[in-house]
Amino acid sequence: MSHETTADQASHADQTDHDDHGLGHIVSYGILFGTGSILVLMTIITVAVTYVDAGEMNMPIALGIAGVKATLVALFFMHLRWDRPFNGLVLVASIVFVVLLMIFVLMDTGQNAPSVFKGNAPKVQEVLSIDAPGAPIAEQSQIP
Repeated sequence: MSHETTADQASHADQTDHDDHGLGHIVSYGILFGTGSILVLMTIITVAVTYVDAGEMNMPIALGIAGVKATLVALFFMHLRWDRPFNGLVLVASIVFVVLLMIFVLMDTGQNAPSVFKGNAPKVQEVLSIDAPGAPIAEQSQIP
């Protein structure tokens, strides 16, 4: 049996050396447990904030805490901190597009708010008054 390497085997070995990227980034237990502890602490803070009445700031506070927690998960558990910058760019771009979509949806709800009636719509009430004079009038609107 010969131990000589042929040209095909040598080129294949070179090619696999270039294609082999290894296992990936290994994160120490300290970073993982530290990040996990911070996430548990922030979850406790999130629950505690629900008992505090901050008025209209309740939602921004909750979304801010959730955003920080999502960032920690993406950076450390999904290894984006050590990954290629392009993957971070894709993540940030997707978040920007989601926020943009939410802004457009909120603008649309603002446009439709004046068309919500308290009670029955006028034409519906006309028909109800003629066909069912004793029918109750709806008193609740869809938007408080």
